[in-house]
Amino acid sequence: MEYDPLKNRLAKAINMFPALRKFVYIAFNIIFLRQRYVLKEIRNLFRETDKINLYDAGAGFCQYTDFILSHWQQATAFATDLKTDYLKSFSAYADIYYPDRFNYKTADLQIYTPKQKFNLALAIDIMEHIEDDVSALKNLYNALEKKGYLILSTPSNLKDAAKFTSEHIRAGYNKKELENKLQQIGFHIVKSSYTYGTYGALSWKLLIKIPLQLIAEKFYPLLPFYYLLVYPLAEILMRLDMKTDNKMGTGILIVAQKP
Repeated sequence: MEYDPLKNRLAKAINMFPALRKFVYIAFNIIFLRQRYVLKEIRNLFRETDKINLYDAGAGFCQYTDFILSHWQQATAFATDLKTDYLKSFSAYADIYYPDRFNYKTADLQIYTPKQKFNLALAIDIMEHIEDDVSALKNLYNALEKKGYLILSTPSNLKDAAKFTSEHIRAGYNKKELENKLQQIGFHIVKSSYTYGTYGALSWKLLIKIPLQLIAEKFYPLLPFYYLLVYPLAEILMRLDMKTDNKMGTGILIVAQKP
């Protein structure tokens, strides 16, 4: 399965109907468990009165940037991605709702380090797409100010979830190996945990894997009825996953700090 064609269609729809953006962000919060984990960690690290200077690396649709800019009134954000059209589209939106608080640059994280420093960097589901991951992690480290945080989410190499998409450079990470890479660069590991354990993995199959298979088979009309049927169960499973100390899982979430 390839995600990019679906994401590109969604991006075109947002460009045609800008009001759709907020609904897309709400939908992401509803169906993507990893997003719930990341937003929880952001809330744990920063109080509402704190000023966040965000580096959203590989920002995609910029949903995390939008969350921070909308909840922290003094926050600023800088985003990078290889998809210039995604960044340009969000920039036009930010000019209206968050004037003078957002900037972006099309950049390859393997070779690019921003000139400014940040107190929070996000690397959400991008490391599995990057061949030279060590260089990318070093550049993220260099982009942080002292005591700045990196929140990183990526598939693990357990089971086959990361193999579901052909766009991944690697089929997930060994958690200990990823921790070692971060520590060798200079990061202090604040938190490292598995996500998408038994409950979360089942919710992913219900909310992501099966619907994408229906889309691939052109069964679009069935999707609303399918989600109405399975979502209550999936919601319970996602909440259980977030309350469970997962001993293993198909996702990894790491919070690291630059000393």
